[in-house]
Amino acid sequence: MIGEDDEFESYEEEGESDLDRIRVALIAEKAAGAPFDLAAERLRADQRGANAPMPDGWTATPYDLGRPAWLLSGPGARESRTILHLFGGGYCIGSLQSRGGLAAQIAKAAEARSFLLDYRLAPEHPFPAAFEDAYEAYRRLLGRSCAPESLVLLGESAGGGLALAVAARARADGLPMPLAIVAIAPWADLTQSGDSMTYRAAQDPSLTKERLDAHAARYLAGADPRDPRASPLFADLAGLPQLLLHVGGDEVLLSDSERFVEAARAVGVDATVEIWPGLFHVWHRYYAEMEEAREGVSEIGAWLKRRWKT
Repeated sequence: MIGEDDEFESYEEEGESDLDRIRVALIAEKAAGAPFDLAAERLRADQRGANAPMPDGWTATPYDLGRPAWLLSGPGARESRTILHLFGGGYCIGSLQSRGGLAAQIAKAAEARSFLLDYRLAPEHPFPAAFEDAYEAYRRLLGRSCAPESLVLLGESAGGGLALAVAARARADGLPMPLAIVAIAPWADLTQSGDSMTYRAAQDPSLTKERLDAHAARYLAGADPRDPRASPLFADLAGLPQLLLHVGGDEVLLSDSERFVEAARAVGVDATVEIWPGLFHVWHRYYAEMEEAREGVSEIGAWLKRRWKT
């Protein structure tokens, strides 16, 4: 619980919590981030990932899902519970190294094994490359005796959008649905038409509409942003499995989660969005530093464990 950690208490005494400290650092990084340097952003993401610990005893084993992947497993992981994890980064940033720790921490909380996919990135590989890689990985897991009732699609940010898009396309193609989908602050609308792009612009310490516009332009390369493989908000959502969305109350992508859940519920999908007040984009990444991040990871794990039968 917050306040039980000695290091956290020291920040409290100085009037600064771990959350405040990270927020200040993100604001400074955001201010220094123009002009955008893609190579530097990719390196920074990998460096952060290298500093994010894997759970004790957990390992990353190379695996082929049409693209390179890691099979993350360790003490407590059950082969009857499988997560396909799709990392975030605006379709332009991210790697196995950048999200291995987070994927393993979520899997540990869910007592599951996790496949973390290294899908292709833009601008070198524009749309629909990332979607095609994620869709093929899902097909391959189903084809390798991974029962759909044991399989969960999970992603953060762009990866959350991919998870939703893959499920919608799989349903349209007649493939079995996964047991559930978990999306952390999914980027579900590349038209950037959500109201929170405006009314949360001042509060968001890390994202801007301008940066998201730049990522969308690199990824889409002229394709229609309303294509449901890129923006699952515009997909036919009927028949999707149960959904859990986490989103920060202070982020510009808040409306993407709100509108997606509203659209899913309208066609009978069991969909839940949890808005975490005062939190920012994919705060779960800071599980080594911030109690709120550990709570988010634990809650996802608990939600999934309640849904698996084994």
